[in-house]
Amino acid sequence: MAEALPESSAGAKRPSRFAPVVLTGLASAAVTAVASSKSWFEAAIDLKQLPGVRELDTRADMPLALALSLVVLAAWGVVLVSRTTGRRIVLALAGLAGAGIVACVITAPLTLPDQVREQLGSDGVGITVSPTGWYVVAAVAATIGLACVVVGWVLAPRWPTMSSRYDAPTGGTAAGSRTAPQDDTDLWKALDAGVDPTDPAATEVRRAP
Repeated sequence: MAEALPESSAGAKRPSRFAPVVLTGLASAAVTAVASSKSWFEAAIDLKQLPGVRELDTRADMPLALALSLVVLAAWGVVLVSRTTGRRIVLALAGLAGAGIVACVITAPLTLPDQVREQLGSDGVGITVSPTGWYVVAAVAATIGLACVVVGWVLAPRWPTMSSRYDAPTGGTAAGSRTAPQDDTDLWKALDAGVDPTDPAATEVRRAP
């Protein structure tokens, strides 16, 4: 007969996977941004340009994918310094951007080849337009990136946060720091702390033995 697991084991803290998810998300977003800045489709054509003939553009890219990948990359930077609630909001926005990149990858074969042919004009009739290696890289990186965003949104409540010492000082701390200088050396420190040395109350305290 199997014994029941102890409550301490059942309630053991599960791993947060903070570092692997964030690092993979940052890396995939960066790779997606680089790949999206390149041409995704190119015509299989080798024309020798003649003098006086305009140069033919045989490539097409996806600027929208580049913009969305930069949004995802910035979102991971915000995740590093935000709290649990803020992280889930930012990751939700990153998920929308990541889904947009995947949509760009899906629709690219339907739109970019025609764009290349239109750029070639009458010369583009019957010319084969194929995806480049950057398109494949962008497709793989975007898929991994979207998966990391989804996993991050689920695990965000278990992720560690920055120490409170990095927070802005509270009103009580600020008020306590506005003490009058005790000697001439502390005068400059008081100025940095925001104490007015011309204040009579501060001067009396500073001159007190």
